Amino acid sequence: MSAAIAAPASGAVPAAFVAVDWGTSSFRGWLMSPAGEALAESRGAEGMLHCVNTGFAPVLADHLARLRAPAGIPVLICGMAGARQGWSEAPYLKTPARLDALHEGAIQVGSHGDIRILPGIAQARADRPDVMRGEETQLLGVTEAGFSGLVCIPGTHSKWIRIEAGEVVEFSTYMTGELFAVLSQHSILAYAVETTDRLPADSEPFRDGVATALAAPTGLTASLFRLRAAQLLDFQQRTDGSARLSGLLIGTEISDAMRQYGPAKSLRLLRAGRLGQLYETALGECGFAVDAVDADDASRRGLAKAAINIWGRQF
Repeated sequence: MSAAIAAPASGAVPAAFVAVDWGTSSFRGWLMSPAGEALAESRGAEGMLHCVNTGFAPVLADHLARLRAPAGIPVLICGMAGARQGWSEAPYLKTPARLDALHEGAIQVGSHGDIRILPGIAQARADRPDVMRGEETQLLGVTEAGFSGLVCIPGTHSKWIRIEAGEVVEFSTYMTGELFAVLSQHSILAYAVETTDRLPADSEPFRDGVATALAAPTGLTASLFRLRAAQLLDFQQRTDGSARLSGLLIGTEISDAMRQYGPAKSLRLLRAGRLGQLYETALGECGFAVDAVDADDASRRGLAKAAINIWGRQF
């Protein structure tokens, strides 16, 4: 299923390039003006996993048609299209990596016109190996030149990134979202969690889960079993299970990040949907001064910055 907003009418601002955020399970593309403003958008579920079997070029061609993009328009892509199992591997940049030089690592894809894929970033350390693809473009989109600070990007695999003077110095990935899915669907906790739970992000069960994790961050596995035991013994309600489990996992992640990067301080949060609200609440509970920015726009802005660095003189 794909969706697109109306493409620009005749006589409107001319299109200069197409920006694409190609994830594992999703596609987002924008027709962009010379100044980096979105003129039209097309979304779909044709992520990398879909394209491994069907091919990447046909999917891109379909979305370019939906966007009514001019023939031969340059395309800049970030995300999993550049993974080893993607369209064409874009080698990782190694930390420390300057965000404003991200475009220099872009690779060109075959003979499909001027189509380029941005690289990811790798932390090539034997003691703390880590990688990212797509998040580096979001970081470019939400940090100003010379930015220094800590950034958190919630998700299936959450990222914490330390940036100094516009350079990614170190980062950590946490499988928090994936663990929530596995535990709530494929463990004993499936009996303790209602998947339809829609408690507000600042609910008491969520806050209690965060507080429990902060008080005993190395006791996560015991805290997880107690979640189920407390319901069996009528100390807690099953309707609170999802919020409490979220609090335990997010609180454990934040506790470890504080150990890695120092005590609570100011932090830039790429926030989207209810998950972003949960992180904003939990970070506030942990004493962080949170600067929340819209994660949905981050990739588009980062792609625009990189594209202007590549093709700006041609626009």
